Amino acid sequence: MHFNIQSILDSHGFGNKNDYQNIYINLYNSLKEAIIDKTLQEGLKLPPTRVLANDIKISRSTVIKAYELLVLDNYVKCINGSGYYVSSSKNTKIHFNLKSVNSFKHYPTISKKGNAFQKNIHLINNTQSSSEIAFKPGLPPLDIFPTNIWRNLSNSYWGGIKSSELSYSKSIGLQCLRENISNYLKIYRNITCNASEIIITTGSLHSLYLIGNALIDKGDKVLTENMTYPHAYRLFKNLQAKVSQIDLNNTELAFGNFKNNLAKFIYTIPSNQNFLGNKLSMPKRLELLQWASINGALIIEDDYEQEFSNWNKPLAAIYSLDRQDRVIYLGTFNKLLHPSIRLGYMIVPNYLQNTILNIIEQSSRFVSPELQKVMSMFIEKDYLNKHIRNIVAIAQERKELFMEHFISNFGDEIVLDSSSTGLNILGKFKNSNVSDQDVSAYLKQKGIITNPLSKYYISKPLENGLVMGYSCVNNKLIKQSISKMKNEYSNFLKLN
Repeated sequence: MHFNIQSILDSHGFGNKNDYQNIYINLYNSLKEAIIDKTLQEGLKLPPTRVLANDIKISRSTVIKAYELLVLDNYVKCINGSGYYVSSSKNTKIHFNLKSVNSFKHYPTISKKGNAFQKNIHLINNTQSSSEIAFKPGLPPLDIFPTNIWRNLSNSYWGGIKSSELSYSKSIGLQCLRENISNYLKIYRNITCNASEIIITTGSLHSLYLIGNALIDKGDKVLTENMTYPHAYRLFKNLQAKVSQIDLNNTELAFGNFKNNLAKFIYTIPSNQNFLGNKLSMPKRLELLQWASINGALIIEDDYEQEFSNWNKPLAAIYSLDRQDRVIYLGTFNKLLHPSIRLGYMIVPNYLQNTILNIIEQSSRFVSPELQKVMSMFIEKDYLNKHIRNIVAIAQERKELFMEHFISNFGDEIVLDSSSTGLNILGKFKNSNVSDQDVSAYLKQKGIITNPLSKYYISKPLENGLVMGYSCVNNKLIKQSISKMKNEYSNFLKLN
C-alpha cells in the first residue's frame, strides 16, 4: 500500500524545499523523528522512492539519499526487490527530545463517571481472551459451531448485496431479523411480541447499558439479586445508582423486606439464578410482577442461558406473564453460539423505545447489517434450531463425563452440585477455610480457568466454591484437565 506520508513529514519539521542543498538532510531528519516517536512503526513499508518524490515534489535522487542515510543509521532496512521498511527499535539509535514539564498544560480531570468505571472494575470476573478454555465458565461448545454454514450464509449475503445496503442502517435493527427473533421466542419461550417491540443490540451488557442510561439518574434505587451478573452490578454503580441486593433463599428471592422499596427496577436472571441453571419458581415470578405493579417499577428479565436451563422443564418467562408492560426482556446469541458474535436483543415497552433508540442513534448507531442478515438466515433456514439441539446434547454428554472424572479424582474434597442445568457446574470445598479466590487465582496460573463463587455475590458471600464450565471442553481435554486440576489443587493445599 503506497500511502501519502506528507502530513507526517510536515508535522516532523519537513518543509524547507528552497534549500536544495540540504533538503535530503531535512527529509532524513523528519523521517528519523517519525520513526523514533513511533509515528512510523516497526515493520512499516515506506513509500517507494518514486512515489514519495512525486508526493512531496522533489527529485527521486533526493529521496534515495535520505533513505540510504536512514539505512546506514539502522532506522530503515532495505530488502532487495521489496522496498524500504522501518527497522526494529532494538537496532535504532535512540534520541530523546526532552521538553520542559512546565511547557505542558494540565490535562482535564477524569469525570466522576469515568472514575467509577475504574473503581468498580474489581467487581467483575475477568473475561479477557486466553488460549485456555478448561474450565472457563459460560462458554457453549465452541468446537461444534457450524462455521462452514455461517461462511456460506455470509458469502450469500455479499453475493446479493446492493450498493444502497452499504449505507447507514436503522438503529432498531433489520426487520427480517426482528421478525425471525419474534418467531423464535414464540416457539422456545412461548413469548408473543411484535417485531416492532424488539431492538437489536450487541448483547445483554449493551442492552443493560442502554436501559441504565434511559432510566437511571444519580441516586436512583435499583435492585439486584445478591448473586448476580457482576458486569450488571458494576454498570449500575457506574451510572451512580444506589444498588440494593436481595439475598437468595433456597435459590428464590427473599422478597418480603422489599415490598415497599421505591426502586426504579429490579434486575433478575430467573432462568439461571446462580449461574448454575436453577430457576425462580412460578409463585415468585408472579410475586415479582405484583411488586412491580404496586411500586410503579420495571423488571429487567435477563433470560441468560434459557435454552439450556429450560430445555427439559421450561418455566414461563416473566415477560409472558406480564399484562402491564412492566418487563424488559433481554436475550443474547453470545452464549448460544459464541461470545465473539456480539449479537443480542431486547423487548422494550413502547414508552421506553424512542428514548433507547435515540441513545443508540447518538452512540453505537447500529449493529452490523451483515451480522444481522446472516443471523436472520441462520434462524430462518432452521440452522439455529438444529444447532440448539446439538449443543444441548453435547453439553449434557460433557457434563456427565466431567462429573464422572471429577468425582473419581477429587472424591469429597470438592463436592459437585449435580442440580445445575446451565453451562456451568459448582464445586464446593469440603474444607470451609479454603479461599475460593485464592484457589481460582492459583489454578489460573497453572492454565486451569475457574471463577470463584464468591465473586458473584455483591454483599457478603453466602457460599465458597468454584464455578466451572465444562461444555466448551472436548472429552479428551476434560479428562486431562481434571487430572491436572487435581494435582495443582493438591499442590495449593501443601503451599497453604
